Amino acid sequence: MAFQDIPIRQKLTAIILATSGVVVLLTCAAFLSYEAFTFRRAAAQQLATLGEVIAANSTAALAFDNSEDAAQVLAALKAERHIVSACLYDANGRLFSRYPANAPAGRFPSAPAVDGFRFAGGYLVGFTPVVQVKGSQRLGTLYLRSDLDAMYERLRLYGGIAVLVMAVSILVAYLLSRTLQRQISRPVLALAETARAVSERRDYAVRASKYGDDELGLLTDAFNHMLAQIEAQNAELEKRVRERTAELEAANDELEAFCSSAAHDLRTPIRAITGFTDILLAHHSDTMPADVRRYIGQIHDGSSQMSQLITDLLAFSRLGRQALTRQTVEPAHLCREVFKELEREHQGRHIELRLVALPVVYGDPALLRVVFVNLLSNALKYSRPRDPAVIEIGVTHPANEVTPVFFVRDNGVGFDMHNADKLFGLFKRLHHLHEFEGTGVGLATVRRIIERHGGRIWAEAAPDAGATFFFTVPAESGLSD
Repeated sequence: MAFQDIPIRQKLTAIILATSGVVVLLTCAAFLSYEAFTFRRAAAQQLATLGEVIAANSTAALAFDNSEDAAQVLAALKAERHIVSACLYDANGRLFSRYPANAPAGRFPSAPAVDGFRFAGGYLVGFTPVVQVKGSQRLGTLYLRSDLDAMYERLRLYGGIAVLVMAVSILVAYLLSRTLQRQISRPVLALAETARAVSERRDYAVRASKYGDDELGLLTDAFNHMLAQIEAQNAELEKRVRERTAELEAANDELEAFCSSAAHDLRTPIRAITGFTDILLAHHSDTMPADVRRYIGQIHDGSSQMSQLITDLLAFSRLGRQALTRQTVEPAHLCREVFKELEREHQGRHIELRLVALPVVYGDPALLRVVFVNLLSNALKYSRPRDPAVIEIGVTHPANEVTPVFFVRDNGVGFDMHNADKLFGLFKRLHHLHEFEGTGVGLATVRRIIERHGGRIWAEAAPDAGATFFFTVPAESGLSD
């Protein structure tokens, strides 16, 4: 898990522990470094002092060329357990005496080096001049080599103490962080919990608890004030929505009443016009001039079309208020029934219906019937010039769609996709009335029904290459109307 995804309590605890740990670690490292430095310097000074003492006691042995006395002087170094080897060189740089006495000559430098003490190869080594009086003639040189075990033992001891101090410090820091981090995490968590409640439940009445007057307290006040403003705005908005909804419902009721009244008032004279033209065409057609008979036929067709348009408009206006009665619907069975009902529209024609197995959907069967009636009626109408007319009803499952996509395809006259934006508009027609009959309401009705079911509809076509209408109907139950 990334650090930014860790809860804030754990982040604060981790930050406090990391800060304390780094501080203690740097302090212990500085202490151990200082200790190592001072020990090396003190060890060099101590060995230099010891060298001066041994050199002063070796002057007689070198002056009288007495190697036995020199060996006895060097043997006194047994008291210093860290001295691993020592030797005396005479004035000519020749190895005069050694310690331990039985140590091989290869263990010692072949000749004296520069006076002074230095660290080399894990040892402290040095050369001290042997003179009777400072500034007098040099009698020889003393070589001393000491191990660093004392320093390592001391560093191990101090290192153990440092580890113990670090462990205790981290433990104390952890115990303190568990208590102190609540001063920061508690108000932040309260804000987060309030924000979650607002996001999940849309409850703007909740308020975050305040735990102080610091910056977090100011943030809590600002957050609560923002919630209060949103709550007030929502209440005002809901009030306005209720008022607007009531006004719209009243306006819709008035409009529907007006439409019904107007439709009733319009239908009476239209029926009269249609009835009289029927009588004239039925009983006086033989005695009429041809142009008069044609005019009366046009009046009859126009009145019939107007009557159908009024019926379609009333049905379209009721769609927005009609409640959906959802249940399981089998589209394939519905299509067969609709196609049989439309038999008079394709009577005497060669129609090839291709209907595959369709998945079950959840919707209003009466309204879905209207969808298939309009789509199949359009397919039959616009494929009238074809022989045979092929109508295909199927389903696809595109990767970008969560629900099946149904389609109704025909091999009719099609249309230009540049005019596709007019296809589902009210009274929008892509063909002239003298070519194909219709009121321009059917596809607008289909779109409203599909959208009320929570789906969508679109079309693909080309001139003289047929048209395909695609639509989706959610398969899940319990969708809102």
